[in-house]
Amino acid sequence: MNWQAKNTNFNLLIKQIFHDKESDKRAEAARQLGFLQDGRAVNLLCRALKSEDDPIVINRIIEALGRIEDGRATLRITEKLEEEIKKPEIEINKLRVIFIIESLTRIKDRRALESISYFLNSPDEKLLQLAEKAFDVIKPNWRQIIEKERKQKSIQDIFKTPI
Repeated sequence: MNWQAKNTNFNLLIKQIFHDKESDKRAEAARQLGFLQDGRAVNLLCRALKSEDDPIVINRIIEALGRIEDGRATLRITEKLEEEIKKPEIEINKLRVIFIIESLTRIKDRRALESISYFLNSPDEKLLQLAEKAFDVIKPNWRQIIEKERKQKSIQDIFKTPI
């Protein structure tokens, strides 16, 4: 595919994600934007993530941002993770949390560690394993850091990054 065709396809997908009435088409557009791995989509997908209400479309946008692997998406994705963390345990959307952690793992931005660290104490084995994998990818020596610092700080405080 030449650059003009790619650009036309990109523009069509962006238009679809913002203006299509059918959530299935918006979700598919987000998915396709992720496969394109075009950095131009990051800010637009972040904007769509903020305004989108459909849970499936939100998950696809998060997944697409992870596929693009651009750190500009980290803060918007961690906002969604914080929203899930604030919910009562029974109301947490586990599938969304999985998509978020997997996306943040692909992005490899240390700013995500503070939010992900919440799941290092998770009773859910799948979420615990995903959180550990994310830490292994983003900060490989995290276990030693925790052992050393644990005596004085919580895990969240250890990986808190100044803004």
